[in-house]
Amino acid sequence: MARSTSGESVLTRVDRVLSCFDGDNPTRTAADIARHARLPIATAHRLVNELVSLGYLERTPGRRIRLGVRLWELASRGSRAAGLREAAMPVMEDLHAVVGHHTQLSVRDGLEALFIERLSTRGGSRNIIRVAGRLPAHACSSGIVLVAHAPANVQEQLLASRLQRYTDRTPTDPESLRRMLADARTHGFVVADGLITPGATGVAVPIRGPREDVVAALNVVVPSEGGNGLAQISALLAAARSISRALGLHPRLDADLTSM
Repeated sequence: MARSTSGESVLTRVDRVLSCFDGDNPTRTAADIARHARLPIATAHRLVNELVSLGYLERTPGRRIRLGVRLWELASRGSRAAGLREAAMPVMEDLHAVVGHHTQLSVRDGLEALFIERLSTRGGSRNIIRVAGRLPAHACSSGIVLVAHAPANVQEQLLASRLQRYTDRTPTDPESLRRMLADARTHGFVVADGLITPGATGVAVPIRGPREDVVAALNVVVPSEGGNGLAQISALLAAARSISRALGLHPRLDADLTSM
């Protein structure tokens, strides 16, 4: 694979170009891309032009650049998120109608929770997450659930990392976080009050795949004052079991987990 004089592959540079875009910056100029991707302006222009010709990027009428539908098309064909979203959405819609709060689906990517679906509630508690958004695992209910059921080396990696403080409730002490992970495994749910957003409580439960492994987390976000996070657990657990069955969890394993 062709490499630059710095030793970087083309794919590494393309990844940096595509990673320039997010919910706060859905479009950029070529100069913006060069700056944020740390590329010479000529290199950035060349890569952008090639990516536009392939459909991975698009030009707006104002000549700004945005992500192209080709990326969505490829991601929708066979990613693990596509099948998971398809299985989860009918259940999430029912859950959302019952609880009346933001309802979200996430998977673990490294030491972060990556949110692949979200049903929002008008006038609900403040919630900073968007579809395709990420949160650090130690600072959200979904992330704690996902890491609690991840391999031991992932847990140790998180515990050994710098745990950034977002509010006065964010766990930044490794031993406190270790206890939270253990409680998540023991109780089968997490109630996290104000870990990343003051006044918002996340309640999360695991979703299991056919082999009983945890493949995702389902959570709701309720107001800390009067949101009654604990009251959402039964509905969340029932919804998670329905999604797990849709993913192929054996009925016997589902019954064993329900009795835990």
